[in-house]
Amino acid sequence: MDRCIVLVDAGYLLGAAASLLAGEPSRSRITVDHAALIQGLRERAESDTERPLLRIYWFDGAPDRVPQPEHRRLRVMPRVTVRLGALTRSDGRWAQKGVDAAMHAELTELARNRACSDVVLVTGDGDLLPGMMAAKEHGVAVHLWAVQAADGDYNQSEDLVAEADERRVLDRAWITKAVRAKDLGGICAPQPVPRPEIAAILSAPLPDSSLTGAAERPSEAAEHSPVAESQNGAEERVPAPKGVPTPKDLAALRAPGVQAPQHPASATLRWSSDKGWIERPGGATESTEAAALPTLAQLTSAEQRWADREEDITTVGGDPYEVGQVFARRWMERLTDPSHLQKLSTMYPRVPHRVDGELLRYAARFGLLAHKDDQIDEHDRYAIRAGFWREIDVRTAAEHAPAGE
Repeated sequence: MDRCIVLVDAGYLLGAAASLLAGEPSRSRITVDHAALIQGLRERAESDTERPLLRIYWFDGAPDRVPQPEHRRLRVMPRVTVRLGALTRSDGRWAQKGVDAAMHAELTELARNRACSDVVLVTGDGDLLPGMMAAKEHGVAVHLWAVQAADGDYNQSEDLVAEADERRVLDRAWITKAVRAKDLGGICAPQPVPRPEIAAILSAPLPDSSLTGAAERPSEAAEHSPVAESQNGAEERVPAPKGVPTPKDLAALRAPGVQAPQHPASATLRWSSDKGWIERPGGATESTEAAALPTLAQLTSAEQRWADREEDITTVGGDPYEVGQVFARRWMERLTDPSHLQKLSTMYPRVPHRVDGELLRYAARFGLLAHKDDQIDEHDRYAIRAGFWREIDVRTAAEHAPAGE
């Protein structure tokens, strides 16, 4: 068949790009515009091979082979197929497992079935040499692309380079069309608008600023307080010895025999950040109202559940902020009692516990907890809840806007 296929080893491509642009192979040092990168690969492949593109195969590693947000974005792009190997941690470093074997199997199968006339390989691993040789024996022209090495030397297996039919180098000018080094301040997409919702959640009043007589607290209580007084009188956040206190930690402070700050009976745990107590008048009433709010599962029919799953797979990228927005949009659209939305709005920035738990379980579907020992990172939790509140705010603001605006 007179068409070309591109096989990309993402670990090699992005690792080499990070070395070139940021000085080290860590992918966390770069920002990638995946849409621009895929478009660049397609255009370059069709130009070099003089054949139309059939498909781009993107091979990468992921913990437990769970697609990460970038994989979810990639796999819904036209002409892109994502193949995931395992990602394991050894001696403090992440390593891909099974990616080379998957590339080898795909390459030989495509060549055996005469699915294409030209194959472009973006890789540097010599383990792919037998697959390259097999493809050539089936009459497929093999093009090997390299990422420009930071030190000007080869960053590919010499045997692989010698066996290829055609060779090209993706130089710095080509790479920087889609990849930027974070520490150089470069970005690929328009800089995101600052999200004040996250700042609002973080800056909600804590006991030292909201309770009277805080200055007279015993010094022992300071050990449990997440804020301290700086020299100029401003509040300054001091990390707790064990990190951010969990609800369990804070509950333990009220256990019999434990000396702890004297919080009022109406003080409740702020689930939106899990790191302090805030005073809420009528705490018992609020708790009853929160318990009365329906969950998304209660509002969702079987048909809607199927449609939600389809949308999650095909259109939701998995960015934590976006996940919170999608959840809130579905919850609001399915409410039968508008008063529930008004009740929820008065609880800002606290997400009621039963809704918050469902929100975080929904976010876990997108692989946001894969690197964190089954715990969603605290920063991601802030972003998820901020997206949730942003969507709520947009809806409530629209409902209260004067007609004609």
